[in-house]
Amino acid sequence: MIPNILSIAGSDPSGGAGIQADIKAISANVGYAMAAITALTAQNTRGVRAVQIVPPDIIADQIAAIRDDIRIDAVKIGMLGDVATINVVARALDGIAAPIVLDPVMVAKGGDRLLARDAVAALRDILVPKATILTPNLPEAADLLDEDEVVDPRQMRDQGARLLAMGATAVLLKGGHLAGPAIDLLIARDGVTELAAPRIDTGNTHGTGCSLSSALATLIGAGHSPQDAARGAKAFVTAAIRASGDLSVGHGHGPIHHFHARHTENLE
Repeated sequence: MIPNILSIAGSDPSGGAGIQADIKAISANVGYAMAAITALTAQNTRGVRAVQIVPPDIIADQIAAIRDDIRIDAVKIGMLGDVATINVVARALDGIAAPIVLDPVMVAKGGDRLLARDAVAALRDILVPKATILTPNLPEAADLLDEDEVVDPRQMRDQGARLLAMGATAVLLKGGHLAGPAIDLLIARDGVTELAAPRIDTGNTHGTGCSLSSALATLIGAGHSPQDAARGAKAFVTAAIRASGDLSVGHGHGPIHHFHARHTENLE
């Protein structure tokens, strides 16, 4: 059965991140993508120009309309923006049985802040405990913990353990900001799984976090274990980064190639 995956996130009109990347990643991993939009952004590969948060009642209505009619096999949560959005999303998902992948989108690739500083505590206290898997990168982990960003892979395990203590079932801590191989850690109460991949020399990494969390939600929604889903999602994003040079999109941080597998089939 094809899993139905609900993404709750902001829109990126350039197509590389946000809802647009989520839909691509879900579809590429053989899921049926649904979307509740939390924010409209004006952005491209060079940066974010403007952000407009969607009114809370419209966010709630989008999620309620889907819940009233369609089976939800997994939820991915991305950009939320402010405290009011965090609160309304938490209420809208109250009682849902589907696993939740929470990608704590805080700062865009270009450095633009996408989560108000006063909303970090609300995210940590209200939504993190609801998460089946929390998927922060190292700057986001530091922000959630109110600590300095780690600079050594050995420090990741300690920081991951402190994130896990916030209440999520598991934490996928992404180490892409460190030098060397791209090592992520899936930290759960029964142990730590290391996920390594070679670093690819490219600037086309726009939307990698959105895409990874959406692929992860899709694979979990399809019934895979968190460990297998994390391995599959990382392999998908790694291949999409490797194939990103086949695209010609923008002049800044270009997008990854979500449909790299289909593109390869067509070439053959």
